[in-house]
Amino acid sequence: MHERKQLMFEMADAFAILPGGLGTLDEAFEIITWKQLRLHDKPIVVVDVAGYWEKLLSLVDHIVDSGFANAAILDHFRTVPGVEDLLPALAQSHEPKLEPKPGLV
Repeated sequence: MHERKQLMFEMADAFAILPGGLGTLDEAFEIITWKQLRLHDKPIVVVDVAGYWEKLLSLVDHIVDSGFANAAILDHFRTVPGVEDLLPALAQSHEPKLEPKPGLV
């Protein structure tokens, strides 16, 4: 799994988090955490098809409200309601400014 995530990171210009299972959840949190640690500045878009990620997004809000994460974490990703909104969201994203650190993980 680790090698797969490393390869995914290296090859990606951006990340789209679509509905999925525990592997998707693991990958999503890792890539958001890497952005929080300033290991990359690539766009991350959560695609909340039919409210699939609604409870997770509420949990992230709860984590911030409880003081376990800074509200700035909410700036590390963007949420769109459907797949048709993904490309326009990416088009509005800035170009990454940070160069990834060698040997990221």
